[in-house]
Amino acid sequence: MTYGLSRDDAGRSMGAYVGAGVFHEDPFHSLDLDGVGELLKTAAARGRQVSPNLTLSICGEHGGDVDSIAFCRANGFDYVSRSPFRVPAARLAAAQVTILDQKKEEERKIALAKWLRSWVKRNK
Repeated sequence: MTYGLSRDDAGRSMGAYVGAGVFHEDPFHSLDLDGVGELLKTAAARGRQVSPNLTLSICGEHGGDVDSIAFCRANGFDYVSRSPFRVPAARLAAAQVTILDQKKEEERKIALAKWLRSWVKRNK
């Protein structure tokens, strides 16, 4: 309850907040990474300090959002849960995050190989 809003009550007014620029998106659909995300990172780090095998997850509409799933994956969360009707979207989002991670890893390997080749040339 970071913002002091309940999902049920906020549904009537959230559009006005988004329209006015208070929120970029409805925070009940996509995690506010700067606010709520930072709290989740802190809680995860502190929880894992006490219990390294702590299972971390989020539930709700965030479980079907690409950015929220990417955040959870990047921060070591074990799973996300969501309502059944959002399972297809969540699977697609998880697949997109996996592809993006693979692409970043591939780009990292290419950059490393380029650097290594230039280092070898300079040090012959």
